[in-house]
Amino acid sequence: MSVGIWRFFDGAPIAEVRETAAEVEELGFDALWFGEYAGRDAFTQAALILAATARITVATGIARFDRRAPITAEAATRALGEAYPGRFVAGFGGHLPGARPLGAIREYLAGMDHADLPALPPPSPRPRRLVAALGPRVLDLAAERADGAHPYFVPPEHTALARERLGTGKYLAVEQAVILDASPDAAREAAREHVELYVRRAPHHQANLRRLGFTDADLADGGSDRLVDAIVATGEQAAATRIQAHLDAGADHVCIQVLARTKKSYRHLAALLP
Repeated sequence: MSVGIWRFFDGAPIAEVRETAAEVEELGFDALWFGEYAGRDAFTQAALILAATARITVATGIARFDRRAPITAEAATRALGEAYPGRFVAGFGGHLPGARPLGAIREYLAGMDHADLPALPPPSPRPRRLVAALGPRVLDLAAERADGAHPYFVPPEHTALARERLGTGKYLAVEQAVILDASPDAAREAAREHVELYVRRAPHHQANLRRLGFTDADLADGGSDRLVDAIVATGEQAAATRIQAHLDAGADHVCIQVLARTKKSYRHLAALLP
């Protein structure tokens, strides 16, 4: 069982980031993942976390395509791979301008592969590269041009489809949202708030949910109870069951985003793991 923690650190002081990383490592999790939205550059933040820890893998989940040129992304990936062998995972995603988004992603990854960096050869081992793939064509691209995929905001049913599409030998790291410590009413409110953020503002997540059989009614008014329960696992037993469901469906690693966190949330989560 390989389980990590997934966090947004936007707006968090670097002292809090380091404290979180130290706690995640102390509790025995395998990795710390973080998103890049409106805060620090993803590679800079990865370097800060790697420097503050000794064992865990640090993963961008995701570094955004539109924030840097392919050669810059490749140079940063190589530098972190050289400095911290086997401890950095470069997850990429987001949107690129143009009418052919799939083609633009393909060109970006090719740009990384062919980056002219004679003074910075690829390290050994080379950092794993993942793509935030949801739909079948992007999953195919992840299998072709990357080391695997990092799906976000998905139930175990998607994990099974992703594994089938990726095939064997490709790494599948899946994000799962959970709520552990809140009262039932507060948990339902926090879970629906999380789901509503994506079903209202993220057409690619809407499209993915429809592919999985959710309807317009499920996507309306912040998300149906069926959809909220499929995306967010509420309670310790539900969290443990959902983690195992992703692993049984073919995930190599599950990274947990704890909503409505308290100071003891990560400790409670760690206690669920064997």
